[in-house]
Amino acid sequence: MIKKIIANALITMIGITAVSAQEIHLSGYVSNPNGGYVYLQKYINKSFFTIDSVEIKDGQFDFQKRSDLKLPEIYGLSYTSSTANPFDSYIIFLDQGDIRVKLDSIAQYKHTTVSGSKEHDHFLQLQRQHKDIVTLIQENPKSLAALYILYRYHSFRITPERLRKALDYVDSQFKGTEYVTVLEKLATTLQKVNIGESFPNFTAFDKELKEVKASSLIGKGYVLFDFWASWCPPCRAENPNLVKAYTKYKDKGFSIVSISLDNDLQRWEKAYTKDHLKWLQLVDQKAWAGDGVVQLGIRLIPANFLISPEGKIIAHNLKGNDLDLFLNELFK
Repeated sequence: MIKKIIANALITMIGITAVSAQEIHLSGYVSNPNGGYVYLQKYINKSFFTIDSVEIKDGQFDFQKRSDLKLPEIYGLSYTSSTANPFDSYIIFLDQGDIRVKLDSIAQYKHTTVSGSKEHDHFLQLQRQHKDIVTLIQENPKSLAALYILYRYHSFRITPERLRKALDYVDSQFKGTEYVTVLEKLATTLQKVNIGESFPNFTAFDKELKEVKASSLIGKGYVLFDFWASWCPPCRAENPNLVKAYTKYKDKGFSIVSISLDNDLQRWEKAYTKDHLKWLQLVDQKAWAGDGVVQLGIRLIPANFLISPEGKIIAHNLKGNDLDLFLNELFK
């Protein structure tokens, strides 16, 4: 196990508060492990950060009893440390008491099970309800699980007005948390990036990690700014449509700029080479905390914005054949 002093330092750095009155014992057994350790990770802005680890022994793991974790709160369990991959983890709602986990790596931990956490049970229950998200928050204002469902699965698909309405129902205990703070800022941001608004001048980085300003790429035709990542299956599935559109319209005044959320530069370069992305490739290793993602209010990838020569947003999230249809009409 990582030395306690190091774990406590990491916990302090990422804002986990010690709560001595709440004790937790997290343990379990593994299925189809792809490593020799189980990593406990804190969930921050859609990424995971390792705060502890234990060695797998006889097919089991045991973090033992501890009282230094904020509970209930969202964490992750993984066979891979966050330095290797900050996105590969099974999300788990930890609550006080004895929690047992069957950690199965197959199909992105699809068959993993958890027992002993009331908040995790509530999360699974809410997921099965398929209710209107505002109604869900209204009926469960004190539920961290309900707030997470809004934060993770609905914030990118509802209007700023409905997002604010949902937040009005959230219990005061969550005010000031990352989840509410991010969503409050998102509601304001989304109003600034509507069709017809000016495209923000964010910063990304080239292969040598030199800064590139978005404003320097605008003014010589229509530019599609596409946000993706090598580890994102829907992004990889969408790339052939981008290749098709680029090949068809690049001589008519159309170009693409791809901004990746990868933190592994070799994996990123291998992916865009394999997918034949022959236009400008940029990266922001801060991922969901990256400048462009934050300024544009992106909560899901792939995401794209089509920008006019004057720097105005004229379309966004053109996927599949919709991109070809829009460009065909634009260049008639």
